[in-house]
Amino acid sequence: MKMTWKVKRFAELTTAELYQIYYLRTANFVVGQDRVYQEVDTRDPQAIHIFDQDDDGNVVAYARVYPIDDGAKVFFGRVVTSSKIRGRGVGRQLLSRVMETIRDNFPGKPIEIEFQKQVEGFYQKFGFTSKGGTFTFESTPHVVMVHEGLRPM
Repeated sequence: MKMTWKVKRFAELTTAELYQIYYLRTANFVVGQDRVYQEVDTRDPQAIHIFDQDDDGNVVAYARVYPIDDGAKVFFGRVVTSSKIRGRGVGRQLLSRVMETIRDNFPGKPIEIEFQKQVEGFYQKFGFTSKGGTFTFESTPHVVMVHEGLRPM
């Protein structure tokens, strides 16, 4: 499946894009996983948003990238694909675009992420290694994973 990725800072997002991003994230992480938490948080304004839309303007794949620890590291999260397109390799394409965005915007910065334990193997395929044990976040088992900084090409 051919994707046309958009990479935008918060101020560059249109109102419609932001609405569609929040719609997909809430549908997946709050409603779909039956969890109640503040999904829209204070990280969005500092993040770089990576997404693609279908022909109707619906966001169908999304992730965000931002610096942490006073810029010493970079983090990405809210990685999600719409149920309409799962199983077509879009997750791999999205993560490749995330890694390119990190390389281009945060060269050499180590990457640290927190993800649901069930997708640990997916991130290992991209060179991430687990750090520490499993912990519970919002009633779901998570793991911290790390990756060395990416050098510019």
